Amino acid sequence: MALFMLLYSISNAQSLSGRVLNERGDPLGDVIVVNKSSNRHTYSNATGSFTLPQAAENDSILFYLLGYEPEKILLRAVEQNTSYSVVLKEASISLDQVVLVSELHALTKFVDVDIKTDPVKSSQEILRKVPGLIIGQHAGGGKAEQLFLRGFDIDHGTDVALSVDGLPVNMVSHAHGQGYADLHFIIPETIEDISFGKGPYYSDHGNFNTAGYVDLHLKKRINQNMISFEAGQFNTLRLMGMVSVLDTEKSNAYLASEIYITDGPFDSPQNFNRINLMGQYNFSLPGIQEFNLRISHFQSKWNASGQIPQRAVDDGTLDRFGAIDDTEGGQTDRSNFLVNYVKTLEENKTLLAKAYVSEYNFELYSNFTFYLEDPVNGDQIRQKESRIITGAESVFEYENISLGPDLLFEYRAGAGFRFDKVNDVELSHTVNRQTTLIRMALGDVNETNLYGFLDTEFKRGNWMLNPALRVDYFNFDYYDKLSDTYKNEAVDKVVFSPKLNTVFTMNSELQLFLKTGMGFHTNDTRVIVAQQEEDILPAAYGADLGAIWRPFTGLVINTAAWWLFLEQEFVYVGDAAIVEPSGKSRRLGFDLGARYQLLDWLFFYADLNYAYARSVDEPSGDNYIPLAPDLTSTGGLVMEDFKRFSGAFTYRFMDDRPANEDNSFVAKGYVVANFNLNYRLNNWNFGVIVENLFNTEWNETQFATVTRLFDEPEPVEDITFTPGTPFFLRAKVIYTF
Repeated sequence: MALFMLLYSISNAQSLSGRVLNERGDPLGDVIVVNKSSNRHTYSNATGSFTLPQAAENDSILFYLLGYEPEKILLRAVEQNTSYSVVLKEASISLDQVVLVSELHALTKFVDVDIKTDPVKSSQEILRKVPGLIIGQHAGGGKAEQLFLRGFDIDHGTDVALSVDGLPVNMVSHAHGQGYADLHFIIPETIEDISFGKGPYYSDHGNFNTAGYVDLHLKKRINQNMISFEAGQFNTLRLMGMVSVLDTEKSNAYLASEIYITDGPFDSPQNFNRINLMGQYNFSLPGIQEFNLRISHFQSKWNASGQIPQRAVDDGTLDRFGAIDDTEGGQTDRSNFLVNYVKTLEENKTLLAKAYVSEYNFELYSNFTFYLEDPVNGDQIRQKESRIITGAESVFEYENISLGPDLLFEYRAGAGFRFDKVNDVELSHTVNRQTTLIRMALGDVNETNLYGFLDTEFKRGNWMLNPALRVDYFNFDYYDKLSDTYKNEAVDKVVFSPKLNTVFTMNSELQLFLKTGMGFHTNDTRVIVAQQEEDILPAAYGADLGAIWRPFTGLVINTAAWWLFLEQEFVYVGDAAIVEPSGKSRRLGFDLGARYQLLDWLFFYADLNYAYARSVDEPSGDNYIPLAPDLTSTGGLVMEDFKRFSGAFTYRFMDDRPANEDNSFVAKGYVVANFNLNYRLNNWNFGVIVENLFNTEWNETQFATVTRLFDEPEPVEDITFTPGTPFFLRAKVIYTF
C-alpha cells in the first residue's frame, strides 16, 4: 500500500492534454497520439481523453486510428497547456493508418487491418483472425471449437484465455473439459476489433494465459441500422438485425439479434439452431467518463454425427459424412450481464471498473469409443452442468510520470475476483439420449479466484521496460454427490506470475522486443482435491524474441522466435471421470507474418507459424505430443470498396502432425480456401460466401482412438475424424437504414 501511495503521489512534467472525437462528437478510444519531434506517444482512453508528456513549442503531434484519416497539429508556445479537442474524419481502411510505436501489443494494431477489411462472417471465423490460431469443430456446430496454437492442442481452451470486453469465456472445472470456451454467444457483426497476445507475458491476464490470450471488443454504437438475410446449401438460413433504439448527445443504445439454422452436410441432419439476443447501452461524457451496460442471451440445440473411424470409411461401411451413433448432440445456453466503467480522474489518471454475472447451462451427448466398453448398449455418455459466474475488477492507471529529464514512468494496478458456482456436474453412461444406465460422476464445484496485478513501464529514449507481477489466490471446493457418506473437500493455492518485457523502437520503421514471463492454467477442481498439493497449478515459462519491420510505406513484416516450457500436471478426463498424469513439455518455434497494402482498395496478409513440441521425460521417438500442430499458415487477398465491389480470397493450412506419442498414427493436414464477393447498391449489399471453394476433402478434427464397432470381436486403434465442410455456398442480402 505504501508503494501504491508513493506511485500515486509522483507528479508529471509539463504535458499536452485533450480529447479525441469523431465527427458526431463521440469519444474515440485507443487513438495513438504521437509527438513526431520526440517520438513520445500515448493513447486516448475510452472517454477520448489523452495526456502527452513533455510537449514543446513547434512539436508536431499526430493522431492515428484505423478507419480514420490521420490528423496533425503543430504546437505553439502559448498552446502547450491548452486542452485540445481533436476531431478525426472517417476514411477507408488502410495500413497507413497504423503507426509503429513502442508498445507491448503493437502487432495487434496491424492485425486489426485484416479484421476491418474482411469482417468476420460467422462465429467460427472469429478466432481464425488471430495469426497462428487454428480451430476445428467436431460436434455439430453447437459445441465449442477445438483450438490449436503454438504447438498446443488446446482442446476447447485449456491454454488460451478468451474474453469479450473483459467478460471471461473459459469455463473452469467444466463438465466436458477444463477451460471450455464457447464463443457462439457473439453475433459476428457486433465485433469492433480483436486484441491478442501470444505467450504468458501479460499481467492483466491470468488463468489459461499460457499459449496466449484473445479479447474481443464489441461495438459500443452502430452508425446504421442493419438487417441481414442469408441462405445456402444444407438447409442453411440466417437472419440478423441491429437497430439503434437511443441516440442522444450523451447516450446511445442498440439491440442486436441473430437466428441461425442448418442441417449441415451430414447424412443425419444436424437440426442445428442458434438464437442470440443482445442489448448495448452506452453513456459518455467525452474526456470525463464512460459507462457501458450489456445484456445478452444465447441458446443452441443440435444433433451430431460425431467422429467416425477411418477403417469404416476405407472398407465402404460408412460414407465420410455418415455416423456410428447419430444420436449425439446437445443443448446449451448462456445469459450475460456486463458493466464497464471508465473515469478520467485527472489528466493522466484513469479508473477502470467492470462487473459481470453469467448464467450457463450445458448438456452434451457423445460417443467416442462406440462399443468398446459396452458391446450391447454402446458407449454414449452425457456431460451436464448448470453454473453461475460472478466477478468484478478495478484498475487504476497513472501515466506519464516524469522521473527525470528523459525518463517516464507509468503503471497499472488492479485487483479483482471471479467465483464459479457449478451445480450437478455430471458424467453418465446413456443410451440414445433417453436412458441413463449409470452415473459415473456427480457433484458440485465452488471455485474462487482472487487476484491482483501491478504492471509498470519505464520509457527512456527508444527503450521501454515493462516489469510486472500478478498474484492469484484460488480456493477449490468439491462436493461428491455419489459418495455413500458426506464428502466435501477443499484446497487453497497461491501462485505468483512475474513478467519482464523489453521493447526497443529504433524508429517508426523498426521495433525489436524481448518478452519473458511465467503463466499458468488451473486444473479441474476434481483433480485438485484428489491430488491435494501435488502439481495442482502447473506453471508455464516462456520467452519471445522478435521484430516488427516496416521496410517501406504499405508493408509490415513481423517475426518472433519463441520458447515455452510447461511443468508436470494432472489432467481430469471429463469423458471418463479419471485423473491422468501429463508430463513436462517443451515447445519452441517461430512466427512470420506480412501485411501489404498493394493498392488503396487491395490488401494482402499472410502468417506462417512453426512449432516443435515434445514431452521432456519420454525417450526420443515416444515423446511426440498428440495432435500438436507443427506448421500452420493463414492468409488472404482482400478487396475493399472497389467500384462498389468488396470481397476476399482466404486460405488456411495445417501440416500433417502426430496423432499419438510415437507418431505411428498421423493426423492428415489440409489446405482449405474460402471466397466471398459483395456488391453495394445504395442501401443494399448483395453477396455470396463460399467455404471450401475447391471442394477439398479434409478432416476438421482427428484423434488416434481405441474403438470397437458393433460387429468387431476386438478393439482397434485407428484414426477417428470429423469431416470438414465440403463446398458450401451461401447468398447474403444486407439492407441498411
